[in-house]
Amino acid sequence: MFKKILIANRGEIACRVIKTARKMGIETVAVYSDADRDARHVELADEAVHIGAAPSRESYLMADRIIEACKKTGAEAVHPGYGFLSENEAFAKRVEEEGIVFIGPKHHSIAAMGDKIASKKLANEAKVNTIPGYNDAIDTPEQAVEIAKGIGYPVMIKASAGGGGKGLRVAFNDKEALEGFTSCRNEARNSFGDDRIFIEKFVEQPRHIEIQVLGDSQGHVIYLNERECSIQRRHQKVIEEAPSPFISDATRKAMGEQAVALAKAVNYQSAGTVEFVVGKDQDFYFLEMNTRLQVEHPVTECITGLDLVELMIRVAAGEPLPLTQADVKRDGWAIECRINAEDPFRNFLPSTGRLVKFQPPAESLSASEPNAPDAYGVRVDTGVYEGGEIPMYYDSMIAKLIVHGRDRAHAIALMREALNGFAIRGIHSNIPFQAALLAHPKFVSGEFNTGFIAEHYGHGFRAEDVPHDDPDFLVALAAYAHRRYRARASGISGQLAGHGVKVGEQFVVVTLAADGEHRHTPVSVTDFQGATGASAVQVGGRSYQLESRSPLGGIRLEGRVNGQPFTAQVERGAGKNPLALRVQHNGTQIEAVVLSPLGARLQSLMPYKAPPDMSKFLLSPMPGLLVDVAVKEGQQVQAGEKLAVIEAMKMENVLFAAQDGVVGKIAAASGESLAVDQVILEFN
Repeated sequence: MFKKILIANRGEIACRVIKTARKMGIETVAVYSDADRDARHVELADEAVHIGAAPSRESYLMADRIIEACKKTGAEAVHPGYGFLSENEAFAKRVEEEGIVFIGPKHHSIAAMGDKIASKKLANEAKVNTIPGYNDAIDTPEQAVEIAKGIGYPVMIKASAGGGGKGLRVAFNDKEALEGFTSCRNEARNSFGDDRIFIEKFVEQPRHIEIQVLGDSQGHVIYLNERECSIQRRHQKVIEEAPSPFISDATRKAMGEQAVALAKAVNYQSAGTVEFVVGKDQDFYFLEMNTRLQVEHPVTECITGLDLVELMIRVAAGEPLPLTQADVKRDGWAIECRINAEDPFRNFLPSTGRLVKFQPPAESLSASEPNAPDAYGVRVDTGVYEGGEIPMYYDSMIAKLIVHGRDRAHAIALMREALNGFAIRGIHSNIPFQAALLAHPKFVSGEFNTGFIAEHYGHGFRAEDVPHDDPDFLVALAAYAHRRYRARASGISGQLAGHGVKVGEQFVVVTLAADGEHRHTPVSVTDFQGATGASAVQVGGRSYQLESRSPLGGIRLEGRVNGQPFTAQVERGAGKNPLALRVQHNGTQIEAVVLSPLGARLQSLMPYKAPPDMSKFLLSPMPGLLVDVAVKEGQQVQAGEKLAVIEAMKMENVLFAAQDGVVGKIAAASGESLAVDQVILEFN
């Protein structure tokens, strides 16, 4: 077994590998860029080596520096994680040639599966179901139209070297095939330096289901069940689960056996994933093979009780697999939500900056310990910490929230509670969006496909897309928290006789709205059971008996309501109004001021102060790097004309003029780091 391994990655996956290595008694070496000098993976590793500037092309993608770091520290093996160099055939080959072990498949397996055209031919030879299509590179748009007509519409036009949704179009007719081929080829040339395009049948109502495989150097290959990855936004997975709520045992077995046949065909030696597209009648076709550890591997670990990182390390060290296909378990149900630094209410624009608060729910499962058969609960894989920075140079994922339940309904309930308790402040996160997805009837019933998000949230995501099943509960929580604050204030010594704080029982909860149309809800709050932190709140005709031992001033409020457990988030002074309470539960958020009946009457007389008109300014919609200002002062612009380009988290955002006008003052220059809502330019 290795004594020391280097992790050629960052963030949560680097921390995840370190956990398992520590359990195995293996020393670890982290590598880091300028932006990651104080990162969590650097702190957790036994040693750390600086490998370059913040942009990944000047650090984490520099193979020479990573190999040099291995030699300098005496690391015998490299774990590449996912992304960066994990599926780079040249890097794997270089590492092997330098006498260092690559903890992943051999370079020839990466090469065979990395090219979509070559991998499809190999799959055909291995008798793996493949989608009907034309697998040779296509030269002209006219040829593309003829091929598409031969296959039958709809067809999918794809770049051979594509990935992450780039170089992909769906065509339903000749015109779309002609245009799609041209734009795909241009996108592929610019993104991957490889403009080869192929065409295949587009499967309608498709599901994205993948099989986890594991092979050793002795030629044994097994499959570890499947993962359902159909909940995707712009071809990026959002929620993954294992097993799939859709496929039958017979389909699972057939898919697993075909995945093993493909892995054996390329002499696969490590953890890998064979991705399939599955039609509405459970007809399945090979999509591609990911020759690395997947982001969503924890859901497989939960239901099988295996540590995939440990098995990868053992296989790389030459050990045979410690289990056979018959030993693979499928216990309970696991779901993973990717918690991303992005603002779902601003069309998911990246959100970078300091994590002022980062309080994930309490973990009851471990990433590096195999689960006991009845171990159900919560696991958090992350590479960040409270007070740390979310840099603009890397992807937006800050944590993975994983739950393991008895069955799917239990897992969904566990995940909803875990999201309720996940407190992130300082940056925006997609937690409200995840909460909305988990509550959607179609998700709960398991009736969804890869078009689910586009179909239900095609207009973007708005606050009203998260209807709460009991909005009065949020009002009751605000009144309950206010009553507790009043009770504490009333106990402070030294108050002037006759002028002390009175707790009171009758209040009005004023729910604040951006347009000044505030909602007034009369409530009464009385103690019950004589217990500390226990109150009965009357809202309309409903009574909420609330009790909690959570300390005042904390964000997370845990307790019981009418005998049932709940988790919510309640903060004072978090919004624009310093007197308001912000209450969050099940993805819904309100800001409310709790007043006496007289105070509420006076508040209703206050004039509405409209926000300032900012239409004359171009504001940065996200924190990021201003790459380009495309206009000059005094220039006449028309609606739809490009004004500026901002880059953050591997994403380029082009800002266009909303109306005709003349550019006045330009307030920010190319190369400047912008804050959200910072003025870039103004119009005359």
